[in-house]
Amino acid sequence: MDGFINFLKPPGMTSHDAVGYVRRQLGEKKVGHAGTLDPGAAGVLPVAVGRATRLIEYLDSVEKAYRAELVFGFATDSGDDSGKVVERADTFAMPDRERLLEAFHAFTGTVTQVPPAHSAIKINGRRACDLLREGKQVEIPSRQVQIHSLKLLQAGKNHIAFDVVCSKGTYIRSLCTDLGAHLGIPATMSFLVRRAVGSFALADAVTAEQLAELKEGALLPMDGYLGHLSRYDLRPDRLKAFSNGLLTHDRYFQEQHQPEGDVILRVYCEGEFIGIGHFDVEKAAILPDKVIAR
Repeated sequence: MDGFINFLKPPGMTSHDAVGYVRRQLGEKKVGHAGTLDPGAAGVLPVAVGRATRLIEYLDSVEKAYRAELVFGFATDSGDDSGKVVERADTFAMPDRERLLEAFHAFTGTVTQVPPAHSAIKINGRRACDLLREGKQVEIPSRQVQIHSLKLLQAGKNHIAFDVVCSKGTYIRSLCTDLGAHLGIPATMSFLVRRAVGSFALADAVTAEQLAELKEGALLPMDGYLGHLSRYDLRPDRLKAFSNGLLTHDRYFQEQHQPEGDVILRVYCEGEFIGIGHFDVEKAAILPDKVIAR
């Protein structure tokens, strides 16, 4: 039993709980997820089953899309409305559309943000949220993320709704807090749904109830969501060599694509997906990284 499940995680379920649920429904021990989703958030959670768990790392580089609601007037220690209020503004002027769009422009591109302490970020091997529960001080270093686009959907009396497309590692809670600080008004995230992880789309996601009915029928092909990786068709006479970890010289690939650096590839043989490899520029050869074929 191998493949991905485009799981629609409901609010209130942790990503770890989602993996456990899938494991029980399919009777499969080897299950993992790509991209942790906050317990209070809903949306797309790619779940890998069987041999597909070996491919999770190749989803790290894909874009993620979210829809969020930001409420002005207070900020919390967690960055969302489940946390402890640390700042409040009882009276403030709601920013007009022009100011909101200016703030969106300021936070589009390469952005430096500090992930919330109430998160699964690892500090010396321990999750920051676990350290907080133990009463320990947590300092999380800032990091750079990519905000590819921000789109204002609605502006209300004290809130806005917006769509964001971003890189891995982006915390929308931190983005909401930072947008509020930029506008001079404390703000927090009040709603979040993940609309996509790469080509895993919300419209195609299966609910917990649907999974209970479909079982293994909900499984998607292992290679179906790796379209962001270039395809390479291996000669049949090199299948055994690839499976045994040996390289295959291919100067034609280098001449045709002229890569500046190593290239990660989806590798096929006679139409069958057999694993992940990469083209090594120095060796002008295809090297296996993950052999999936049985």
